[in-house]
Amino acid sequence: MNVPDTLPTTRLGVDGPPVGVQGLGCMGMSEFYGPSDRKECLNTLERALELGVTLYDTADNYGHGQNERLLAPFVRAHRDRVLVSTKFGLVRRADDPHYRGIDNSPGYLRTAVEGSLRRLGTDTIDLCIAHRLDPRTPVEDTVAEMAKLVDEGKVRLLGLSEVTGEELLRANRVHPIAAVQSEWSLFSRDVEADVVPVAAELGVALMAYSPLGRGFLAGGFTSADQLSADDYRRTMPRFTGENAQRNAEIMAPLHQIAAAGGATVAQIALAWLHHRSAVHGLPVVPIPGTRSPARVEENSAAATLVLGADELAALEPMAARVSGSRLIGLNFTPQSESDRSGCPA
Repeated sequence: MNVPDTLPTTRLGVDGPPVGVQGLGCMGMSEFYGPSDRKECLNTLERALELGVTLYDTADNYGHGQNERLLAPFVRAHRDRVLVSTKFGLVRRADDPHYRGIDNSPGYLRTAVEGSLRRLGTDTIDLCIAHRLDPRTPVEDTVAEMAKLVDEGKVRLLGLSEVTGEELLRANRVHPIAAVQSEWSLFSRDVEADVVPVAAELGVALMAYSPLGRGFLAGGFTSADQLSADDYRRTMPRFTGENAQRNAEIMAPLHQIAAAGGATVAQIALAWLHHRSAVHGLPVVPIPGTRSPARVEENSAAATLVLGADELAALEPMAARVSGSRLIGLNFTPQSESDRSGCPA
């Protein structure tokens, strides 16, 4: 399949800036998906930009800040073309690698954002996202403090991650929300029931993380046993034992459509997600993660791939047939408590 010269664009929020319709998730460049090659990661960032990828997603806790540091020279070199999205609110401890906490308090978030600015080497964060909501802090208070950072010029746009439609409405009353980041793929569609309709009503963009089912929908592996020992996906029920076997079996339509169209399974999965924009009437920006320039080229080609009605119908039942939870390892607790189960995606 031909790689487009440059990606089509959409907007983040009603009055937000244009971005390529596909972004790049950078988490795996620093942690969680096994070993990385720094030079290859930097080459991936450059190739993505050449193809029209302009939105790069990171977080202050990815690699304990190392992911932001990795992106810093790239962001500085292309500051007028790159939109950097980073997240705050997930707390980790150097003395306990398994600890996960949440803190959205105004004081913490301000300190976190200042740290991200330093690590990224920039004066302004283009899109600042609350990684998870802390039940101890009303979302209105969190967004009000984030809005102050906008007024101060330290943040350009505001976003939320893994929220409900009701939480999005409450947040948007305080300050316009440009984007919501949620898991969304052929394997995970619960976001469509609640958040997507509200986002469409408000003109909020949906940044879809793990659009390839954490690599499973790309055919990268068929069982967690095939992954490196330090890959956190080995702990996720969806990719282990009988669940993995059943989930591999339900991918048959994906393989058939890809083979018939001369595409890859990853391209079909991403093309399906891009089509959600027309179905639901909102901007959809998948942010597949990769550390390979070749994979960026493959993924980018999906943005202009059109699926027919029969193909879409064949893919429709997949999510309902998936075995295993998506959120194991992603259910975080307030900062004062500990969660030892997984990764801050």
